[in-house]
Amino acid sequence: MDFSLLPEDCVSKIISLTSPLDACRSSLVSAAFRSAADSNEVWERFLPSDYRDLVSRSKAPNLKFCLMKELYFGLCESILIDGGNKSFKLDKLSGKKCYVLSAREISITWSSDPMYWIWKPVPESRFSKVAVLRTIWWLEIQGKIRTKTLSTNTTYGAYLIMQISQSAYGLDSMPLETQVKVGNNHGSTNTTHLRLPNTEKQHTDDPFYTDEGGGRVPRERDDGWAEIELGEFFSGDGDEEVEMSLREVKGYQLKGGLVVEGIEVRPKHQ
Repeated sequence: MDFSLLPEDCVSKIISLTSPLDACRSSLVSAAFRSAADSNEVWERFLPSDYRDLVSRSKAPNLKFCLMKELYFGLCESILIDGGNKSFKLDKLSGKKCYVLSAREISITWSSDPMYWIWKPVPESRFSKVAVLRTIWWLEIQGKIRTKTLSTNTTYGAYLIMQISQSAYGLDSMPLETQVKVGNNHGSTNTTHLRLPNTEKQHTDDPFYTDEGGGRVPRERDDGWAEIELGEFFSGDGDEEVEMSLREVKGYQLKGGLVVEGIEVRPKHQ
């Protein structure tokens, strides 16, 4: 069948059933396809159903609704929402929702006591303040998010966004436990190092080295931070609480110099 004989709204309907990447590719076929692929009907379908609510909660009043394609790509850049304590964006290729919960939005043991943690702004953070560990003997970080706020039936990964200061100490003494669980499902646990143990650091000058076995050690990000994967989960189509955590299983080792920006929840690409 010759698609050029179809009405433009029919072509738009067909393209809207594909993906943002396919729509961009379709616009290269011909002028007629470009017009159909750029239509509001196509790009509004790629937006989450609650996009108006998300925009109303943002600190980006310049986002407009007139062209859905422009709004889509505007939301592919991180925007601050909920008083600046979270950030939201769309995954550019799939249109799936991504969130970052700031350090203020997660639970960090004893973070309210300035003897152990201080809160301060850093230039490279999207949030007004981050949590900086002064000294502590027990480390526990936990974040929560509900599956109904995420894209449905999607495999997500949860990542602790962090840095290690020049004066850090005690962070490579023992492994920590990471876990992600959904509802009453206890989920699986893994171990991680905030820094490589001394025996492994001898083999690399990179403090964010990732071993060949894919072990849970920090990896560099493009935004100047590092991340540790806490685990993954499937969002399903219901409304359950997701709990993401990193904790010591032994403790009693003084440590300091960890900088926590927050926890990111983003879809995992197959």
